[in-house]
Amino acid sequence: MTGEGYRALDEELKRLKSIERPTVIAAISEAREHGDLSENAEYHAAKERQGWIEGRIAEIEDKISRAQVIDVTKLSGENIKFGATVTVVDEDTEEEGRYQVVGEHEADVKSGKISLTSPLSRAMMGKEVGDVVEVPTPSGVKAYEILKVEWI
Repeated sequence: MTGEGYRALDEELKRLKSIERPTVIAAISEAREHGDLSENAEYHAAKERQGWIEGRIAEIEDKISRAQVIDVTKLSGENIKFGATVTVVDEDTEEEGRYQVVGEHEADVKSGKISLTSPLSRAMMGKEVGDVVEVPTPSGVKAYEILKVEWI
């Protein structure tokens, strides 16, 4: 994962442990005071939320413990690989797109980050400026020309 992705996970973990966990524990305690737990919707909702929080904490801790953090700014080269920021143009519409190839949990197409396992990333791996890649999409095969490869 990228350093940015690692920091985002670490911040989420800290927020879950220091804010979310104590808040849900307080909500469970308050709901218990209302009496019969079998018909207490607040209690059941708080317990469900607690389960989700604890699961997410475990998931993040696992990802962080196995993470291999890559400093993208120290990478270079002409060929596309993990961490590259690639500018492409759709050969049909002439529409340009700029994407950074990141780990799965970091992917967010709206912010220009695509997963290493996405069809576009897989098609671009090992290619360089000037190459044309074909990507299978639900509406058919799309062709993209690679305009620029950056390491930022």
